[in-house]
Amino acid sequence: MRPTPPQNSLWAKACAIAITFFVLLVSPVWAQGSPDVPPEKAQRFLDLLNDPEVKAWLERKIPPAQEPTEGSFAETLTTWEAAVRDRVGGLGAAIGRIPAELATAADVAARDVNSGRPGLVVAIFAVLLLVGFGAEWVVRRALARVRHADTADSTGQAMMRELVSLLTFALASIGSFLAFGWPPLLRRIVLTLLLAFIVFRAVLAVTRLLLALRPAVEEGDPGDQLSMAADRAAEQRFWLQHVSALAGLFLFGWAITSFMPALGFSADMVRLVALSFGLGLLAVGIDIVWRRPGKPIALVKKSLLTLYLIVLWLVWVAGALGLLWVGLYALLLPRVVRGVGNVAQAFADGNRRSGVAGVILNVLIVRGARAVVIVLAVAWLAYLWRLRASAFANDEMGAHIVSGALNGIIILIVADLVWQLSKALIAHRIEASSPAGADPHHAVQADPHDAARAARLRTLLPIFKNALAVFIGIVAVLSILAGMGVQILPLIAGAGVFGVAIGFGSQTLVKDILSGVFYLMDDAFRVGEYIQSGSYKGTVESFSLRSVRLRHHRGPVYTVPFGQLGAIQNMSRDWAIDKMTIGVTYDSDVELARKLVKKIGQELAEDPEFAPDIIQPLKMQGIDAFGDFAIQLKMKMMTKPGTQFPMKRRALMMIKKAFAENNIKIAFPTVHVEGGGAEAAAAAQQQVAKMNQAAETAANQA
Repeated sequence: MRPTPPQNSLWAKACAIAITFFVLLVSPVWAQGSPDVPPEKAQRFLDLLNDPEVKAWLERKIPPAQEPTEGSFAETLTTWEAAVRDRVGGLGAAIGRIPAELATAADVAARDVNSGRPGLVVAIFAVLLLVGFGAEWVVRRALARVRHADTADSTGQAMMRELVSLLTFALASIGSFLAFGWPPLLRRIVLTLLLAFIVFRAVLAVTRLLLALRPAVEEGDPGDQLSMAADRAAEQRFWLQHVSALAGLFLFGWAITSFMPALGFSADMVRLVALSFGLGLLAVGIDIVWRRPGKPIALVKKSLLTLYLIVLWLVWVAGALGLLWVGLYALLLPRVVRGVGNVAQAFADGNRRSGVAGVILNVLIVRGARAVVIVLAVAWLAYLWRLRASAFANDEMGAHIVSGALNGIIILIVADLVWQLSKALIAHRIEASSPAGADPHHAVQADPHDAARAARLRTLLPIFKNALAVFIGIVAVLSILAGMGVQILPLIAGAGVFGVAIGFGSQTLVKDILSGVFYLMDDAFRVGEYIQSGSYKGTVESFSLRSVRLRHHRGPVYTVPFGQLGAIQNMSRDWAIDKMTIGVTYDSDVELARKLVKKIGQELAEDPEFAPDIIQPLKMQGIDAFGDFAIQLKMKMMTKPGTQFPMKRRALMMIKKAFAENNIKIAFPTVHVEGGGAEAAAAAQQQVAKMNQAAETAANQA
C-alpha cells in the first residue's frame, strides 16, 4: 500500500484537475481555431483522475448528489413559512436603515440627478407639465371651434376628443424633454414620472366617461328632480375623488419604487415603501366600503369586505403576488368589465349601423372590448405566474395545468365571442323574416314564396341556434382539455361508444329527435302555422330537439314529442275553402238569392279589410238538397289560410240583412198542432225531434 500523500499534495492535484477541466470547457470560447490539447497532457489528466487516492479525496470533499424527492405538504408549508418570516424580518430591519439609506440616496441624487443644483428634477417636471397643458389647451380650443358647427356631441366624439387631448399632452411634454440631452438617471426619473402622470389622467378621463354614462334623472316632480340631481352630483364627486386617490397612490407609488434601486435603496427598503403606499390604498378602499353612496349595504357585508381588503394587504406583505392578483381580480374585474362594456355599448349605439354589418360591428365592439380587458388581465396573471408555478405543484405537471387553465380562459372568451356573434346574427335574421319586422308598406305586395321562405327560416333557425350552442360548447371544452395535456382522442372514442349505449337505452328519445329531423326536412309545418294531429291541434309556437309546442285557439298549450305526432293536418298552407249551407223557405226566389250572394261576395272582395285575403270571392253553387222544411243553398269562398273565419261571420251577417230586405225567408222548423189529444201531441213531439235533428245535421255540415 502506498503512503497517504500530504494534504497539500491532494489540494494541488484537485486544483490541477479543476484548472484543466475549466481550460477544456472554455478554450473553444476564447478564440476560433485554438490548438487542440496535446495528447500527452490529456493522458496525464486522465491518469490523475484515475488515481485512487484522488478519487477517495474527491468523494470525501464532494457530497453525493441526492435524488430529488417529492416533498410533503408539511415541508412545503414549512418552506413557505420560513420565506415569509425572512421577508417580514427583512422589512423590519429596513426600518432601522431608513436614515442611512436616505443619506445615500441624497448623495446619489445630488451627484447623478440634480448635478449639484437642488430641485432640478422638480423644476424640469413642472416645466414639462406647463408645456403639455399649453399644447393641450390649443388643441381643445381648435376642437371647440369645429364642434360649434355641429352641436350634437355623441359619446364617441367625446371619447375621441379626450383621446386627442391626452395624446397632445403626452407628445408635447415627452417630446420637449427628449429634445435635449440629460443624464441617464435624470432621464429615467422624469420619464417615469411623466408616464405615471399621463396614465393617471387617462384613468380620470375614463372615470368621468363612465360616470357620465349613468342613467339621467327621470322626469317627475321638480323638487324630486333637484334632489336626485344633487345626489347624482355628490355620487360623481365621491367616485371621482376616490378613484383619483387610488390611481394616484398606485401609479406614483409604482413610479417611485421603480427608480429607488437606482438611487441606492436596498430591495427591502423598496418593499417597505411599496407596502406603505399599499396601506394608503387599503385606507381608501375601506373608506369606499363604508362611505359608498347609493344603495345601502348591510353591516355584515361591509365588515366582510373590510376583512377581505385587509387579508389582501397581508397577502401582499407575505409576498404571494399571484394570490394577491387573483384576489384583486375577484373583487374588481367584474366591475371593470361591466364598466368597459357600458362604454363600448354607448359608443356602438352612437355609431350604430343597419343590417348585418351593424349587428356584427355592435357585437365586436361590446363583446370585443370586454374580451380585451379579460385577455389583458389573464396575460398579466400569466406573466406573474410564469416563474411561480412551483407554488402550486412540485413538478412540470402543475406548471402545465396552470398554463392550461390560463389558456382555457382565452378559449372560453373566444367561444363566447363566436357564440354572441352567431346568436346576434340569428336573432337579426329571425326578426327580419318575422311579419312584425317586415315593411308594412310592402306587406300586401309580398311574394308568397318569400313569405314561405321566411316562415321556414323562423322554424329552422332556433333549432340551428341550439345545435350551434352545443357544438361551440363541446369544441371549447375539448380544446381546454387538450391545452391542459389531456388526450382527447380516447374521450371522443369513449363518447361515441357511450352515445351508442345511450341510443339503445333511450329509443324513445332517439325516435323523437329523428322524427323531428324528418318533419323539418319534409317542411311539414312551420312556426306560426295551425296544425292538427290526432287530438292535438293548435298554432306552432316553438320547437326543441324532441318536441313541438302547440297553442290551442282557446289558450291551452300542448308540448307534443315528435314521435307522437303521426300524420299531420296543416291548415295554414296555400289556401283554404270554406263552404256554407243556408236553408230558405220553398216560396223564396232562389235566383234572387243567388244574385244577392254574388253581390255580397263582390262587396267583400272590395272591402280593404278582406280584399288582400280573398283568392276567390263568395258565390252560390246552387241548390244542394230539398229538405223537409227548407231548400238547402250551398255557397263557398277561397281565402288565405286562417282568414276565412272572420270573413265567414261578416258574410253571414250581410246575407241575413240582404235576404230580409228582399223577402227571402230563412227556414226554420215549426210545429202546427190541431187537436187530436195525446196521439196528436206525441206525433208533434216526434216531428219536432226530427226537425231538430235535421237542423243539427245542416249546422254541422255548415
